[in-house]
Amino acid sequence: MKHEKLRKLIFWALCCDLGLFAKRLIAPAANLITDALHIPGGIGTSFSLLFLVIGCCVIPRFGSGALMGLVQSVLAVLFGMTGSMGIFAPVGYVIPGLIVDLVLWAGRKSHLEKMTSCCLANVLASAAAALAANLIVFRLQGIVLALYVAVSLFSGAVTGLAAGRAVRSLEAILKTHEGKDIIHETKEDSLSDHLHSGSSCGAAGDPASYR
Repeated sequence: MKHEKLRKLIFWALCCDLGLFAKRLIAPAANLITDALHIPGGIGTSFSLLFLVIGCCVIPRFGSGALMGLVQSVLAVLFGMTGSMGIFAPVGYVIPGLIVDLVLWAGRKSHLEKMTSCCLANVLASAAAALAANLIVFRLQGIVLALYVAVSLFSGAVTGLAAGRAVRSLEAILKTHEGKDIIHETKEDSLSDHLHSGSSCGAAGDPASYR
């Protein structure tokens, strides 16, 4: 049980790190697009949220998205990656994480296909991140705000589909690994039972056991 919990925590931590790394990696290309559209962002965050969606979908625990968002915000502050949000960076990370939790929870309750759930979670979380940043920092209005949110929604949809495909592949790998573990445990149990029954028979046939 302890090893299982440790594996989950390691996987979530890996998703947090990959999310921050992806946001930093995609930033130069994303800035070319957003600068041309004269909007403050909306693309890099969607790539960062992709990994939160994967982490929450592969290991479904309500609250894991908000937790990973909080961890990301702490790392962002420590490494000076807060961007324009400054001290309000935790809000920009935790709120989208909470949206991911809520959408995936609703998807599980309504038996929604995982690909659809992942896409919706990434889309709505990206929009929430954009609106939170606009409310706290940018204060955009009118067409510029609509364009900013539209870009966030579109990039969220694209990365959400990528997250869904990644989840499908990871689950197939995990099922294969779990199947091998079950077979291995079954073989070990049968061998142990065989040895135990053999030793019992030997003890029963030993004349010394009747003395």
